[in-house]
Amino acid sequence: MKETIILASASPRRSELLESAGIAFRVVPADIDEEPLPAEEPVDHVLRLAEGKARGAAALTEGRFFLGADTIVLCDGEIMGKPKDHADAERMLKKLSGVPHEVVTGFAIFDRERDGAVVEAVRTKVFFKHLRDEEIQDYIATGCPFDKAGGYAIQGGAAHMVQKIDGSYTNVVGLPLCEVVAALRVIGALAA
Repeated sequence: MKETIILASASPRRSELLESAGIAFRVVPADIDEEPLPAEEPVDHVLRLAEGKARGAAALTEGRFFLGADTIVLCDGEIMGKPKDHADAERMLKKLSGVPHEVVTGFAIFDRERDGAVVEAVRTKVFFKHLRDEEIQDYIATGCPFDKAGGYAIQGGAAHMVQKIDGSYTNVVGLPLCEVVAALRVIGALAA
């Protein structure tokens, strides 16, 4: 380990993933507008937000390396962020029911000393089983969908909804750990 990394996210899942890799970090969330820009492609959207969060955290505190990330669910061309309310969560889960979708996470590591960032996007294909209305309502009643992209958490109560994934599991949780650790080493934030 070299320096403490600043995680520009209040997500407990991202913190847990970094802790599981033994990475020293502290949390300094950056509050930025997460609305997509007109005609913005999904990958461009998550990369822009990830870098914006990393640079936003750098404006708030001291440190050298800042890690920002943003995750979306992409289904039939729709960017699914966090549901706005019960009806939105229900709509999202019904749309995901029985069809494959993609989870796309953009991450950025901003190096203040070099005034540059490494930015990457990781895509994972997720296959949901067909969900019964009662399953959707029971899951929404847990409150879990409301702070999760696409309205679900694979590591939590939605695990039984997922038939299979093609790609990074940790990406679906919210941070593609293999790719992040490799990028932290390349940029010099972790010992090689």
